[in-house]
Amino acid sequence: MPGMSRYAHQPIDSSKIRTRSIQQRVTKVAVENFAKVHQRGSGLAGLIQTLPKILAGSDFRLVIDAVLAARSMKKPIIWGLGAHVIKCGLNPVLIDLMQRGFVTTLALNGAGAIHDFEIAIAGSTSEDVDSELERGDFGMSHETAEWMNEAIAQGVNRGLGLGEAVGSYLVENFGRFPFGSVSLLAAAFQRSIPVTVHVALGTDTIHNHPSTDGSLLGRGSLQDFRLLTAVVRDLNEGGVYLNCGSAVILPEVFLKAISVARNLGSPLGHFTTVNLDFLQQYRPHHNVVKRPTRVSGQGIELTGHHELMIPLLAGALIESEP
Repeated sequence: MPGMSRYAHQPIDSSKIRTRSIQQRVTKVAVENFAKVHQRGSGLAGLIQTLPKILAGSDFRLVIDAVLAARSMKKPIIWGLGAHVIKCGLNPVLIDLMQRGFVTTLALNGAGAIHDFEIAIAGSTSEDVDSELERGDFGMSHETAEWMNEAIAQGVNRGLGLGEAVGSYLVENFGRFPFGSVSLLAAAFQRSIPVTVHVALGTDTIHNHPSTDGSLLGRGSLQDFRLLTAVVRDLNEGGVYLNCGSAVILPEVFLKAISVARNLGSPLGHFTTVNLDFLQQYRPHHNVVKRPTRVSGQGIELTGHHELMIPLLAGALIESEP
């Protein structure tokens, strides 16, 4: 029939749509939560106060509060660091946080420990992989491998984990390390702060070398896993775990440490986890932020470059000290 639609459905009658006042609606954003204009001379503390109380602005404050609370309760504040954090030149910031009680344990992957060790040797690290790889020279610095493998052999044979083995070696042989004062491993050992190193065999440059002993690496890294698990167990009721720049190894290690601690009877609840990276990826999202705090506690994601975010967080913590 002309003028009639061939479709089975006819347009709705919009006159019957129900409406309500905007005042009755639940909303997520209000002007009292907006950012404030920064006032010249107010410093970093003033800048933090200007952040909007919305999304990451709120989350950043939650991290500050959680770390401050953990320190006041003498709960663990564990920093899991990927190698990129060390390559961004953040060792002085982290060493200062150790001194202030804002770092109580460090967990590193193998590459992180190597970059820290190279900084202690030469004051520099991070090869030009593209050009070095073409010549077969990538990862072939003999001092790095020979001295680090010597440190591992001496320490692990004394019953130490990898982190303590390398840290003690740096301190005991300080004359050979002109830049040892900016080493995380050395600084932590001097302050009796646990450092654990978690190795995947074949992933690190020292594994290229004939001086590497896989049995020592495995034994030392397993010792460190068990040490980290003991610290993770104490996160219960107020501790903080920050995963910074590790996309696979440390999130997997942390998840297993959580499982073992709970298997041994710890309730392990009401703590804070943070993933801080310039990309949010599957394992940190699930293994750090979501799964460990599913029943209680809080998991927070902060996205940004380490060389900006970690100094900002450190400054905020320092400005918030009593």
